[in-house]
Amino acid sequence: MKVTSVSRYKGTTFQVELDDSRRLYLHIDIITDYSIKAGMELEHDELKKIVYASNFRRAYQRSLHLLDYRDYSSAEMFDKLIENYKSEPLCRAVLKKLTESGLISDERYAERLARKLVESKKFGYRRAKREIMQKGISEFLADDALEPYSEMFGENLMELLRTKHCRSLTDKDDRKAVDKVRNALVRYGYDFSEINRAVKEYFENI
Repeated sequence: MKVTSVSRYKGTTFQVELDDSRRLYLHIDIITDYSIKAGMELEHDELKKIVYASNFRRAYQRSLHLLDYRDYSSAEMFDKLIENYKSEPLCRAVLKKLTESGLISDERYAERLARKLVESKKFGYRRAKREIMQKGISEFLADDALEPYSEMFGENLMELLRTKHCRSLTDKDDRKAVDKVRNALVRYGYDFSEINRAVKEYFENI
């Protein structure tokens, strides 16, 4: 097929018309890389390469735009890209470039999320691990990210009792109030054995 015209469309995007009435909208970098100009003949395979290169560039630029606002795990970024570009091989290729350049790192993402969940939200190990894995992080990386906080979970549990639940814990024989606190802490990701130990210690201290 033949390129019948190449004209500026808007900004750095050019409109390329083919003799089969198709129109391509390509960034100037693609125009330059493939030396696209009016009158040139394009084989089918070469046209596919140009279209792929254009889509790859758009997808990569889209990912950089998203990363300007917050960090992403590989799984989250893939889900974002596949919504627009539909091609799994293309999106995997973009992710490969992002990870190789260090722009996306599941290990770094898991570490940052673990810090937020444990230090700020005071979640227990189970809840924190579940939240991390829901972002597409592997169980192995989630465990590694939470390992530095092994001693902090107990400290956070006692802090929650002293601050968030102190009004409910005025009488150790008030079974209904104590059970309400226990259930709340289970939702925070702590298991019953550590909750029971913490509640016992809390009442002993007061």
